[in-house]
Amino acid sequence: MKREKLLVIEGLDGSGKTTQLELLREKMEALSIPSRFISFPDYQEPSSALVSMYLRGEFGDGAEAVNAYAASSFYAVDRFASFKKFWEADYRAGKAIVSARYTTSNAIHQMGKLPRAQWDSYLHWLTDYEYRLLELPEPDLTVFLDLEPALADSLLSARYGGDEGKRDIHERDRAYLRQCRECAHYAASQLGFQVVSCGDGGRIRSREEIAADVWALVEKVLAKPGKAV
Repeated sequence: MKREKLLVIEGLDGSGKTTQLELLREKMEALSIPSRFISFPDYQEPSSALVSMYLRGEFGDGAEAVNAYAASSFYAVDRFASFKKFWEADYRAGKAIVSARYTTSNAIHQMGKLPRAQWDSYLHWLTDYEYRLLELPEPDLTVFLDLEPALADSLLSARYGGDEGKRDIHERDRAYLRQCRECAHYAASQLGFQVVSCGDGGRIRSREEIAADVWALVEKVLAKPGKAV
């Protein structure tokens, strides 16, 4: 038996995924927990080419220009290539794999392109496609960093120094981002995400407060027996 664990940090653009991933890395390294940290899309690899073209608007202006299933496939191929080339061996060897974004990002960012009545069938397709047909590992924990759209938007503006032209087609569409948050909460209820609030009464909680909540969830999962192989 090997202690295979895949932990995923999700959140809307501007929610602090990268920050929390780095804080989690520091925590796990301090505790000498064997781990590997990854992030998607992997823009350094050719497998992300279709994702990059999509986000630049080369298939049409706006997120809706590419349907949910096609866009989901762009991201899935990038994950498959990353798994096979870079982290499958570490995963099989029992290292904890911690990922910023994963299959679960498709549920958040693509499902809302479909009518609400089709959301359940999309989630079934997505999980069957990536976890069974592509044989990608299924997460042991998905943490969704929940931040009100107005607060997330202010963080994005700060990230780009107020230059709106630097935002990709997702980040520019505020209505789309609001819908993504609705999708995230629905996916959380159906797929078992753990939701960590990043805002409190109109203010953004400190990164240390958020990190403490994230670690409490991660610690519980790491303490559980691993999967048999």
